[in-house]
Amino acid sequence: MTAPPVIEAKDLDLTFQTNDGPIHALKGVDLTIDKGDFVSFIGPSGCGKTTFLRVIAALEHPTGGTITVNGMTPDEARRQRAYGYVFQAAGLYPWRTIRGNIKLPLEIMGYSKEQQDENVEKVLELVDLKGFGKKFPWQLSGGMQQRASIARALAFDAEILLMDEPFGALDEIVRDHLNEQLLALWARTKKTIGFVTHSIPEAVYLSTKIVVMSPRPGRITDVIESPLPKERPLDIRDTPEFLEVAHRVREGLRAGHAYDD
Repeated sequence: MTAPPVIEAKDLDLTFQTNDGPIHALKGVDLTIDKGDFVSFIGPSGCGKTTFLRVIAALEHPTGGTITVNGMTPDEARRQRAYGYVFQAAGLYPWRTIRGNIKLPLEIMGYSKEQQDENVEKVLELVDLKGFGKKFPWQLSGGMQQRASIARALAFDAEILLMDEPFGALDEIVRDHLNEQLLALWARTKKTIGFVTHSIPEAVYLSTKIVVMSPRPGRITDVIESPLPKERPLDIRDTPEFLEVAHRVREGLRAGHAYDD
């Protein structure tokens, strides 16, 4: 028996009403994300990548079409704590230690102190920050702060992890290292991941499925199922298979610009 999709969007539209008139952010989006998928969203700035992620998280509400998360509305899924969300900036509170930052959602959700401590230790180890729990955010590098942000999103063990360009502000060496760590984390936890990026190599390296989007109003121009193996050393990026997928992503981005608004 085939498992139901984790996320399913059908003919999804979203129009923002502004003082300057309506802005059509998403148009006719059809997409299915299955359990355990690592799905990257790539497209030009303002194409609706982040908006779609926010619709999944019930931070924005569509004005047309339908979307379900674990068979529920996004609002219901949010109440069921179905997902963790990692923003572009780490967003850690400077007056709280790393442990205190990770604990915050658990405190809000009413976890016992024992369960909080247990979960924090578990996710600190998952993101290779064991021993850094008593540090404050300013004492950690940008890459370590983002790993702490990922740990916070994992703390209550949601099945879905939504990541909005979490490594975009980091230098290439740190980004490569975190990409490797994120793949290892995904392999260990078997989460379903939605990941926004502007980087073609990052999208191809990380994903089982790459969703290419057009300029606003955001449409899906291509959905690429990756042929790459799940075990991916960084040097896979030099292989013909990798370069072929990257070429298809580039062609999809180019095709998106051919749409008339």
